[in-house]
Amino acid sequence: MNDMPTTRTERTRIRRHPERGTDAPAAIHAILDASFLCHVGFVLDGQPFVIPTIHARDGDRLYVHGASVGRMLQGGRDGLELCVTVTLMDGYVLGRSPFFHSVNYRSVVVFGRAALVTEPARKREALRLITNAVVRDRWEELREPTEQEFKATGVLEVPITEASAKIRVGGPGDNDEDASRPVWAGVVPVRLVPGEPELDPRSPPDLPPFDVSRLRV
Repeated sequence: MNDMPTTRTERTRIRRHPERGTDAPAAIHAILDASFLCHVGFVLDGQPFVIPTIHARDGDRLYVHGASVGRMLQGGRDGLELCVTVTLMDGYVLGRSPFFHSVNYRSVVVFGRAALVTEPARKREALRLITNAVVRDRWEELREPTEQEFKATGVLEVPITEASAKIRVGGPGDNDEDASRPVWAGVVPVRLVPGEPELDPRSPPDLPPFDVSRLRV
């Protein structure tokens, strides 16, 4: 599916440091694709909720995973309004005063009305995309979900048409007069690194080792 331009609204307008913001689809999609973990905010019966879950993008649509009996999926049957956020931390920014401490990050906020994916072929494809967003090509080596597993799992579809990204890069913004203070200042980069895989002891013998480069980290 071709990328659709996002619509700039009051909800997506960056008010604090607007120079760090963008509503360019390429920037938004790149951040969404760099992570599989998102947080979904919504309100049901006056009660706000924020749920961590996993997602995958297909063109200008965002698929969000959930349990069919969960609040989020049940609310999605009626076109629940969602706010989906993704944040990637790239580094600690250490200044010479507390005020100039920060982090370098990439973030996206998507607003939209969710639709429950019910057509079996589309739901299966969405689950395939979500699975492979966590581990590359994982779906293709697994058994198919049973009917009960398929029924217990839900997917919401959210259009990526009202969204914005915000990105911070660079070092601390200390005042020039603080530069000579005898305290370390600068950026400490951060990245997520997988550990040594731990094989399930019930596995058959002589399995090849798991390739951690397939992980989305």
